[in-house]
Order: sequence, then structure tokens, then C-alpha cells
Amino acid sequence: MAAVRRWSEGMSSDNIKGLVLAISSSLFIGASFIVKKKGLKKAGASGVRAGVGGYSYLLEPLWWFGMITMVVGEIANFAAYAFAPAILVTPLGALSIIISAVLAHIILREKLHTFGILGCALCVVGSTTIVLHAPQERQIESVTEVWDLATEPGFLFYTALVLTAVFTLIFHFVPQYGQTHIMVYIGVCSLVGSISVMSVKALGIALKLTFSGMNQLLYPQTWAFTLVVASCVITQMNYLNKVMV
Repeated sequence: MAAVRRWSEGMSSDNIKGLVLAISSSLFIGASFIVKKKGLKKAGASGVRAGVGGYSYLLEPLWWFGMITMVVGEIANFAAYAFAPAILVTPLGALSIIISAVLAHIILREKLHTFGILGCALCVVGSTTIVLHAPQERQIESVTEVWDLATEPGFLFYTALVLTAVFTLIFHFVPQYGQTHIMVYIGVCSLVGSISVMSVKALGIALKLTFSGMNQLLYPQTWAFTLVVASCVITQMNYLNKVMV
């Protein structure tokens, strides 16, 4: 408790806002998965399932309600990145896994086995450990500063590796194993998500600075980050729908 007290006292007001927004985001996103899955199941019963390339769920109101819930959660998550360091916000996303697991057990009657419970416990321990030791965020004065960091050789090399892995999964493994091994779809979503974190953080900073009077919409880097975020979100949404049915 003493460690938690010292940690909370050392947090800035922006970090606290980011923490609250991140937790709220996890609640909305965790619940949205359950609502969307019910919508996908309902749509799949009267049309072509999303898992085999169908898009009948786009006509299902329940899926759209889940989608709206997820959008609200993502907006909260987006805002959290504008206020708090990524190392503080990102681990809290694991809370949505726990919420989804519990709601799936209660609402969808999907049994939560011992390993599932252990996994949820490890998520809590890991997230708490990282959050308690999160460093203070570096002060950013312009979106171009984030661009400079994102174009350093180390991150460019990592991005190239991730994109290579994503395209390999999509064009080689998805056609052969997508229907039988959900880890293929999950792998695509996770890899793409690792790139989107940087772009979401950059876009959040850009909007925060713009609203404070320093217009960042004039910089082409802001729109480049926006394009990356949009591409990542569309890709993740497509393959998440395939995973849930």
C-alpha cells in the first residue's frame, strides 16, 4: 500500500487522466467483444459467416451496437494516449481481456478453464507491475518530434519486420490455416496493433497540442500518422471479426 501511495502521489494530473481513460476504455472494449460476437453469431445463422469471408454482419443491428461500444472505448483509449505515456496506457488494455473472459463465461456460457483463470491473473499482475513502475513521459512540443523518433533506424527496422510478418500471415497462412488456427488471425491483429500504438500516441499528442493552441494539423506528419492509424484499425477490425466466429 505504501508503494501504491508513493506512486499515486508522484503521478501528474495528466497521468491520472490517462489512467482513468484507459480503464474506462478497457470496460467498453471488453464488453463490445461480447455484444459483437452475439451479433456475428446471429448474422451467421442467416447468412455467410465472417469467418469464411461473409459480411452479412453489416446488416445486423446488434453487431453495430457492439461496434459503437468499441468506438467509444477506442476514443477513450485514444484520449488516454494523449495524456499518459504509452507504457502506462498499453498494459491496461489487458483489462479488456479479463472483462471479455468474465462476460463470455456469464453471457455466452463459454467455460473459463483453469488456464484461462491463470492467464487473467497473470494479466492483472503484469499490468499492475508495469503501471506501478511507469516512468514520467518526455515532454513533446511538436508532432515532428514523434516523427523523428518513429523514423529512427531501430524503429524502421522493427516496422519492416512486422510488416513482413503481417503480409506473410495474410497471403500465405490465412488462406491455408485461417479457418482452423485462430492464432493466425490473432497474430495479424497483434502485430498490426504494435505499430498502431506509436501512431495513436502521435495523433493524440498532435490533437492535444492543437487544442491547446499549437496547430499540428499543418504538418504532413500528422496526416501520415492518421493514415497509419486508419489502416491499422481497418485491418484489425476485419480479422477480429473472423476470430470471433
